[in-house]
Amino acid sequence: MKPLFSVHAGEYLAGSHIERHFRHVNVWVPAKDTGIDLLVSDRSNRRSVSLQVKFSKDWLVTDLGPQFQRSLRACGWWTLNRDKLKGSVADYWVFVLQGFASRSIDFVVAPRRELLRRLERIHGRQKVIQTYLWITDNNRCWETRGLKKTDQLRIASGLFADGPRDFSDWLNAWAPVARLNR
Repeated sequence: MKPLFSVHAGEYLAGSHIERHFRHVNVWVPAKDTGIDLLVSDRSNRRSVSLQVKFSKDWLVTDLGPQFQRSLRACGWWTLNRDKLKGSVADYWVFVLQGFASRSIDFVVAPRRELLRRLERIHGRQKVIQTYLWITDNNRCWETRGLKKTDQLRIASGLFADGPRDFSDWLNAWAPVARLNR
């Protein structure tokens, strides 16, 4: 075991959120890199959920035009290795989006297998998956990588519909942790 390590911003934000909102669970940080960033267990440490946490800076303020500023809360960008996602031992992958202008923190809590299936449906079976997640002010989450500008504007105006790209069911969906919080 290495004597010194640090958690990254996303792990800190996710762990803090869990501790603040689910008072009857324990949050554990592994002593070495096992592919799990946080382990959350029930009070008696008999049941647990493992999390892989990914953080992105907010690209909304720096990279998107004024037509997006009022209706979007945060926009993140991740580069994922498909083989690592496929072979991950984590139960859930958590994408942390900290909105700069909106001063918000959102979490996309996705079951690993379903996340892989959905990303492959959108982007194919590429070895490296680039994914953009956008959070709207009306609590919708969209995977936007590769969308045309017209579809991006439809997301901003609340008129977009595309089942595979709709990640809203996973937005701030902490049910796996809530089940441990008894």
